[in-house]
Amino acid sequence: MKTLTTFAVASGLALAGSLPRTEIRGSYVEARTADIYTGPCFANSEVELTGHEAVFGWRIDKGSFQGVKLDGLSVVAVVKANATLGDVHNSAYPAKSVLIVDEKANAEQRLALKGFAQRMGGDLLAKVVRVEFQPIEFSVKNDDVHSASAKVVAGNLAQLATRPISDKDHICSNEEIWYSPLTKTDHAMPAYALAHKYAGEGLGTVWSSPEKRSAFVANFSLSE
Repeated sequence: MKTLTTFAVASGLALAGSLPRTEIRGSYVEARTADIYTGPCFANSEVELTGHEAVFGWRIDKGSFQGVKLDGLSVVAVVKANATLGDVHNSAYPAKSVLIVDEKANAEQRLALKGFAQRMGGDLLAKVVRVEFQPIEFSVKNDDVHSASAKVVAGNLAQLATRPISDKDHICSNEEIWYSPLTKTDHAMPAYALAHKYAGEGLGTVWSSPEKRSAFVANFSLSE
């Protein structure tokens, strides 16, 4: 019995060691149809009424997902949820989503980008109703998330653009980060959305929600 147990453990360790590794890092941008940096009075006026929609995406600076190298590629997710995203009183699920995958990726990389996005997005991306392949422009100013300045353009389907939060964005002088980012990040800064829109199919709705304190610019990493 001891010999069999030892063999099983050794075999399991050998198998685990042979599995493709994931080591990946890059930049992340999101925007929602509700403010994320706001005061209680503004947040309470939006909850349950808006904030059901979001566009968010990742640019992989360097790394591999389950053994597939993804350096320089991007993937964007678009979500329509059942309630205000981040609301602690009402579940946002079920949610449905569209994935926009970098058209530069080969067939293996496209599958890996989809898997990576679903790994990072969790339940929000559990129901992908449509996958599009589009050119993606994804830039973060100086690659410094402290600037909170970014631009993401996914073909003619989705667009995000942000600038840093400034003093003029403090309306009630009681603002704070009301909602956390929709995915795990290493460091995230709230940002002002100059552009936030989705004009594609699959979600039963399109939107344009600019000029809101509704964005995050962040760094991310994943190691497993």
